[in-house]
Amino acid sequence: MLAQIRLKRVYAPVERGDGFRVLVDRLWPRGLAKKEAKIDWWCKEIAPSNELRSHFHQNKLTWAVFQKKYYSELRRQGSLLNQFCIRLSKYKRVTLLFGAKNELHNNAVALLKILLKK
Repeated sequence: MLAQIRLKRVYAPVERGDGFRVLVDRLWPRGLAKKEAKIDWWCKEIAPSNELRSHFHQNKLTWAVFQKKYYSELRRQGSLLNQFCIRLSKYKRVTLLFGAKNELHNNAVALLKILLKK
């Protein structure tokens, strides 16, 4: 599919090696000006639903359950994931950006796992 997909907090400095920068959160990150974010595409549709996102952030779901429910949401949305992959496949380097403080357990990490399976 892609030569390289990276994950990065949207608050981290922009780097030349980021390639095509995609924000994969449903909400715009707090305190970040759109100009300074240097985002090439904000694909909020690929993010988990507001309900799933809030349940996970309120610790009502384990990481494993969150990942399963997120994947189920993407499957129910039909061709969205395929369209997302097609658009990303045009670039050699893609950086999926997220706002969460937890860099190991967030929707971008879950999305990357899903993309790697495709």
